[in-house]
Amino acid sequence: MIIVGLTGSIGMGKSATAAMFAEAGAPVYDADAEVRRLYAPGGGAVAKVEAAFPGVVVDGAVDRGRLGERVLGDPEALARLNGIVHPLMGGARAEFFRQARETGADVVVLDIPLLFETGGERSVDKVVVVSAPEALQHERVLARPGVTAAKFAAILAAQTPDAEKRARADFVVDTSQGFDHARKQVKMILAALRAGGEAAH
Repeated sequence: MIIVGLTGSIGMGKSATAAMFAEAGAPVYDADAEVRRLYAPGGGAVAKVEAAFPGVVVDGAVDRGRLGERVLGDPEALARLNGIVHPLMGGARAEFFRQARETGADVVVLDIPLLFETGGERSVDKVVVVSAPEALQHERVLARPGVTAAKFAAILAAQTPDAEKRARADFVVDTSQGFDHARKQVKMILAALRAGGEAAH
């Protein structure tokens, strides 16, 4: 079973690309969805995150907006948060792998936004980076509700630069030319993986 790490900076189209891998028959583990479950009422991270960052829990759930204000731009705080959340994600990931093996999957995809930032690339066989031109990234992100230029800049500062991600990738999916083009790239990547080949950056 080939383990693929899928990553990309904010606004690059990573979630849409992950859905394309799933459509093409590769099981996808969504790290961000798992974090949302951990932050929801009754989630395993709620009490620990509140203890580390008092005041970020609202109505029994971690308020991601409040939490973001506490950790964005503060590497030490972000490292403390990752130290709480990442160990809690191990069980769900193990269950994902178990189910993938049971169904005979030959390729699985781990959708991890901070793959390089957390050293996650060391635990996968291949890395796929989702990318788009900087101007398009800015347009997509600043169109999101509640995202200011300052918040966008803080998020980018906490992420490995896109150029570095692309340089370290085994495969790159360019989402600037629409869904059909991206879907073709995904199918080509899966074919190359199954054939044991590599694709150019």
